[in-house]
Amino acid sequence: MADRLEPILPGSYLGILGGGQLGRMFTQAAQAMGYKVCVLDPGSDSPAGSIAEKFIQAEYTDSAALNEMAALCSSVSTEFENVPAQALDELESLGVFVAPRSSCVSLAQNRIAEKNFLATWKSETNIGPAPSFVIEHEADIAHTPTDLFPGILKTARMGYDGKGQATVYSSEELNAAWNEFGRVPCVLEKRMDLDFEVSALVVRGYDDAVVAYPVAQNIHRNGILHTSTVPAPSLKPAQEKKIIDAAKALIRKIDYVGVLCVEFFVLKNGDIIANEIAPRPHNSGHYTMDACVSSQFEQQVRAMARLPLGDTRQLAPVSMLNLLGDLWFEGSEDKAREPAWNKVLAHPDAKLHLYGKSAPRIGRKMGHINCLGEALNEARQNCAAVATELGIEP
Repeated sequence: MADRLEPILPGSYLGILGGGQLGRMFTQAAQAMGYKVCVLDPGSDSPAGSIAEKFIQAEYTDSAALNEMAALCSSVSTEFENVPAQALDELESLGVFVAPRSSCVSLAQNRIAEKNFLATWKSETNIGPAPSFVIEHEADIAHTPTDLFPGILKTARMGYDGKGQATVYSSEELNAAWNEFGRVPCVLEKRMDLDFEVSALVVRGYDDAVVAYPVAQNIHRNGILHTSTVPAPSLKPAQEKKIIDAAKALIRKIDYVGVLCVEFFVLKNGDIIANEIAPRPHNSGHYTMDACVSSQFEQQVRAMARLPLGDTRQLAPVSMLNLLGDLWFEGSEDKAREPAWNKVLAHPDAKLHLYGKSAPRIGRKMGHINCLGEALNEARQNCAAVATELGIEP
């Protein structure tokens, strides 16, 4: 095993827990830099596993599989936050450099812990979470502060892309939603007077170097990211500086090595609210693949291999369009057909990225398109034109 202070050079194996599209794009970035990749994922149909040099199909807590990965890989990262912390701890105990560590990932696995952390972080950054209340027992519902209505009830664990969330307007609706979620621990968040949503992508190296990307402005539909536009059209320079400074402070505070995304709400009165932390590369950071000197996936490789971090400078304005499985079923609900990518690529500034998933499903992330332009308006117009080409409402 390499000394912990030494860089892990190309030719070595890097490991990734999780075989989805984020793991696939990490694998492609690592291979481009000369590394071999080992993917561990329980599913047989893995977008990352299908292109990696080594694919271990096993549960994340399978000790034999973790030992096999540790024997091969000098460093391991994760592509999604719901990997069990014990898997990361076990790999670390076997001498593997794990980035980020389990303590960082665990923070984002539980909304209650995450909200508590963001509340303490407010004293340093003047950015805190939305007012909230924890619901763990039926008795908690009666004690819910009435000023949190209307609110959004979110399950404490396993929520993503709008899943495990419900808007409630009264304690009766809160009670019904909590029962529908199986009476699991939840957080009720006050619904804020939102103007727009943004996300900050920051990276911290093993040597405590921290870099940040330009902030992305995001539009969601049905709880799933629709577009990310950079530079953020509605964000004032002072707001962007405040957000980036806060994200840099956060990544150092939790001693995090790797790529981290922090989502924020900008309110109509100009206040900034921290929404949530994602301890991994992020959907809203896919624009970096074509619009920046170094992509978020290259940075993930650099951080876990203990290499110097890359330049985050933006080379062109960009608007990223998410591609969901719905596109494959236009005009037919039961028979999938390939979208007309030739029409998309007739737009020369459109960069298509498909994730190698074997079967499209409604709401499933299948790929994205980065639409570039010489000016921000041009990038946005290109994105709208591509969306229209695909029959997506821009």
